[in-house]
Amino acid sequence: MQSVLKCIDCGAEYPLDRLVYSCITCGGLLDVIHDLEALRGQVTRDLFDARLGSLEIPYRSGVWRFKELVYPDMADDLIVSRPEGNTNLYHVPDLAAWAGLRHLWLKHEGENPTGSFKDRGMTGGVSQARRLGMNRVACASTGNTSASLASYAARGGMQAIVFFQEGQVALGKLAQAIAYGATCIQIPGDFDVAMRLVRQVAESLGIYLLNSVNPFRLEGQKTIVFEVLQQLRWEVPDWIVVPGGNLGNSSAFGKGLMELRELGLIDRLPRLAIIQAEGANPLYRGYRSGFAVHERVKAKTLATAIKIGDPVSYDKAVRALHWTDGVVEQVSDQEILDAKARIDASGIGCEPASACALAGARKLAKAGIIRPSERVVGVLTGHVLKDPGLIVDYHTNRIEGIHATYANPLLRVEPTLEAVRAVLAETESAGRQR
Repeated sequence: MQSVLKCIDCGAEYPLDRLVYSCITCGGLLDVIHDLEALRGQVTRDLFDARLGSLEIPYRSGVWRFKELVYPDMADDLIVSRPEGNTNLYHVPDLAAWAGLRHLWLKHEGENPTGSFKDRGMTGGVSQARRLGMNRVACASTGNTSASLASYAARGGMQAIVFFQEGQVALGKLAQAIAYGATCIQIPGDFDVAMRLVRQVAESLGIYLLNSVNPFRLEGQKTIVFEVLQQLRWEVPDWIVVPGGNLGNSSAFGKGLMELRELGLIDRLPRLAIIQAEGANPLYRGYRSGFAVHERVKAKTLATAIKIGDPVSYDKAVRALHWTDGVVEQVSDQEILDAKARIDASGIGCEPASACALAGARKLAKAGIIRPSERVVGVLTGHVLKDPGLIVDYHTNRIEGIHATYANPLLRVEPTLEAVRAVLAETESAGRQR
C-alpha cells in the first residue's frame, strides 16, 4: 500500500523517500497521497474508536491512532512520539452565548505536550526525518514551531536549528526552544525573511526542513479534525473555525475532511472559517478579491503566532476553502484580546492567536454568516502560558491602543482583615454587575 508525494498544481509524483519539499517541475506545493481505494473497507469508524484509550505504541497517540490516514508505511520503531493529541473538546455554552451562538465547542490543542497543535505535525515530520536518516532538522518560527521541533528532535536524537525574528518571540516559547536544546538563531527580520533563509540553509547544508511546507507535517495536523469528529461521535458540525497564520492547519483540515468523505466515514463536509488578524491578513485580502490577487503584507499583530505576511500554505488553504464552501474573516487585536480574556476566564485559557477562533465566530454570527442554530467547533491552537507577559499587560491595561474590556486587575491592599474584607466586597459587587 504505497503512498506518494504529488504536486497540487501539475500532478507530478515523487516517492516518499525523495528529499523534496516542493515540486521540482513547477515549484508547486506537495501533498502526501494515500491509496484510499486500497484503504476502503479497512479504515472504519470502529477501527479508530477501538484504539481510543489504547496503551499500545503507536496507537496511544492522537495522531498515530489514525496511522492508516497519516503514514501507513511508517515502521512503528521509527515513530517519534511523546505522545501527542488526545486533546479535549470543551462544550462552552457561556462563550457560545457571548458569541451569539447556541452550540459551540472549543478543541484545545494547547493541551499537546509542548503546548500547541504543532506537536501533531512534528511527530509526522520528525519521524520522516528519522526514516530518511537525517541528523539535523530546522525551521523558521514565530515560537510554537520551534518549541515543538526542539522537543521532538531531542526525543529523536537529532540537532534542532531554529530561526527567530529578533526580539519578537514570546518568552514562553523561546524558553522552550532553549530548554529542549535547540540551536537558536535570531535574525533582524520578520518571519517571512526567516522562512526564506531557512529554506536556503536546508537546501545548501543538507538539513531537513520542518516548516509546514513539509507535507508530512500537515498529515499529522489533519488529525485535529479527525479527533473532533470522533469526539462528536462522527456527527459533522456545521462549521470549523480556525486561526490562520502560515495556513498549515487550514490546508490540512481541508485535505483530511475530503479523505474522510471519500472513505465514507462522514457524509458531508463542515464549512471552514479561517480567521486572520487584521494586521496579518493576506488570505483575507485574497478572499475579498475572489483570489484574483495574492497579496503579501508586512505583518503586525499582538497575536504573534499568526504574525505572518506571506503564508507558505496559501494555495492549499484556498483549495480547502473551495472544497468546504469556506469563508475568511479578519479580527482586530482588540477583538482577539477580548475573546482571549473570555476564554481564559472560562477556566480553559489559550494563547492570543487561538482567540481568533472565538472572535471570528462571534463576528461571523453578528454578520449572519454563521446562523445561531448551527453547530460550531473552534480550534484553540496554543496554551495560555505561551505568552504570559501579554496577559498581565492586558489585565493591567498597559497595551497601547488596547482597552482592557474584561480586565481582572491586580489588587493591592494593606495587610489587615478590614482591608481584605472591603476589597472582597467590592469585587463581589463588580462580579454581580458583570
